[in-house]
Amino acid sequence: MPDQLHEAVSVIHNLLVRAEYAQLEKLTGGVRLHAEEIKKAVIDYGRILITPPISAFELMDVIKVRNAEPPKWTITMPLWTQEEGRSDLSMELTMIEQKDGYKIELDDLHVL
Repeated sequence: MPDQLHEAVSVIHNLLVRAEYAQLEKLTGGVRLHAEEIKKAVIDYGRILITPPISAFELMDVIKVRNAEPPKWTITMPLWTQEEGRSDLSMELTMIEQKDGYKIELDDLHVL
């Protein structure tokens, strides 16, 4: 997995942890989830999101989409909470390679 993908996922995760939902919507273009939907998913889960350990990024499920042009990946990343550590909540992203980095789409936040 390219290092830039890891960095992009980390940025998204940090915005979730800081509850910066409007900024998250702006970054992802609100393609699938708007700020209020993201906020509702986190509140409905009922726990406080925290920054995961560095080793958590080894748990990302990264799939490169075949024959996609430009190159595209789907990523599922477990989230961590203050109460549970690794939680049942995960985020799903689509990352599309562009000249200046990646277009990021937040596809879903859901319980596995």
